Amino acid sequence: MGVRIGNVLVAKIGGSTLGAHDTTLADIVELQRRGLQPVVVHGGGALISEWLARHNVKSRFERGLRVTDAETLEVVVAVLAGLVNKEIVAALAALGASAVGLSGADGGLLRARRLDEKLGHVGEVTDVVSRVLLPVLAEGMIPVIAPIGVEWDGERSSGQLLNINADTAAGAIARALGAHWLVFLTDVPGVRAADGETLRRLSAEETEEMLGSGAIEGGMIPKVEGCLNAASKGCASLIADGRAEHTLIAVAEGREIGTLVG
Repeated sequence: MGVRIGNVLVAKIGGSTLGAHDTTLADIVELQRRGLQPVVVHGGGALISEWLARHNVKSRFERGLRVTDAETLEVVVAVLAGLVNKEIVAALAALGASAVGLSGADGGLLRARRLDEKLGHVGEVTDVVSRVLLPVLAEGMIPVIAPIGVEWDGERSSGQLLNINADTAAGAIARALGAHWLVFLTDVPGVRAADGETLRRLSAEETEEMLGSGAIEGGMIPKVEGCLNAASKGCASLIADGRAEHTLIAVAEGREIGTLVG
């Protein structure tokens, strides 16, 4: 099975254990059966906070990003690239799919630089080495990616692992793969207008205006920025309610759902 540009769907999902009634992973398997090539990018913030608390390490955030010192980074890597990643891989296997768990450190998939010294070991993506994913997709397997990157300066790596926002990573990966779809599955129906109604479509210009005015805030910011990043290369980028049944199927079938950004 070759990788056909325009046939890739990147889904960003929450990192906590998916509920028994959640259809997301079943949707991913069904979409692959229909001939699409899914790529999963996951987070895991709630579980990271839980494990930090177990180790008596206080979670601190600046502008919605986790301040990541050396001790915190160890937990972040262990939870994201270990526990959460492998649970998703195992769940997909139970549904009959063949999945491969990766982090952005594997094969140098996600090259990054430090975002802000005040945040510690937090990175922003500078390059996605998409050739790492192509053999996995070509073999009919589903990549499941934890958002851990490696610090690079030009063509040299420092070897330092960096914690990367999962939404940002998903946008960068979708752009690099030339994906047809990028879907952020979250706990709201989409981006809301001032009156609380879900906006069905936001142009790049409208999105920038809402970001500038503060109408889009908190955890929605990296999602819409990830959408804009991928949409600039022609990717249909959406924010949708992952709590609803078969959201990914609805997106792939072209039904109007969530907020299309860009």
